[in-house]
Amino acid sequence: MGQKSKTTFQKQEREKEKRFKQRDKEARRLEARKAKAERKPVTSDEDPDLAGIKPGPQPLPEQWQWAARLDSK
Repeated sequence: MGQKSKTTFQKQEREKEKRFKQRDKEARRLEARKAKAERKPVTSDEDPDLAGIKPGPQPLPEQWQWAARLDSK
C-alpha cells in the first residue's frame, strides 16, 4: 500500500488563503465603490488632470530646484 500524501492539508491551506484573498478583494471593491459615490462630480469643462497647466515650459518641481541653481551659475 502506498503512503497517504500531504496534499489534503496543503490544499486546505491554499483554499483558506484563497478565501482570505477573496474577502480582502471584496472589501477593497466596497471601499472603492463607497469612495466613488462620495466623490463630487466634475462640473467644469476643464480636465482635472490638466487644471492649472499653461502652455510652454513648466516650472521645475521642488526636488529639482537644486539643478536649476547649478545651471544658473
